[in-house]
Amino acid sequence: MREDDQFEKFADGRADALLRFGYVLSGDPHDAADLVQEALARLRASWHRVQRKDDPERYVRTTMTRLHLRQWRLRSRERPTADPPDRGSPPVYDETSDLGDALAALPRRQRAVIVLRYYTGLTDEEIAATLGVSRGTVRSQAFRALARLRGQLRADGFRRI
Repeated sequence: MREDDQFEKFADGRADALLRFGYVLSGDPHDAADLVQEALARLRASWHRVQRKDDPERYVRTTMTRLHLRQWRLRSRERPTADPPDRGSPPVYDETSDLGDALAALPRRQRAVIVLRYYTGLTDEEIAATLGVSRGTVRSQAFRALARLRGQLRADGFRRI
């Protein structure tokens, strides 16, 4: 099988799973699609090297996570809203909020750690390697994220997690 065919087969077979991962990571379907597209473009450029390793999907997920964190650093922290800023109010979590809303409220690095740990099932060492940080940073970010999620979900009347 030609290299191009192998890449296309991989991309076609894993695109939906990668898109779901991107959505959980970013919380936005458009950002998720952009992450998948950019990560697959980078994978294509390195396919000859990556295909010889055991897990090209891990390469793509690592690339997506790093791109997500990089975009956050480059973008301003403002998000467009339907309400002008002078009439807007800070988000309030009520009984209709769900875990997705609580995840979206986390800082990007904390959300990335939670997604990599609980959605993909990576160990602290694997998360540290993916994010390019120490194991201690992963553990502290996870601790802070879980504390924040617990506080938000308790305030919303959800049972303890």
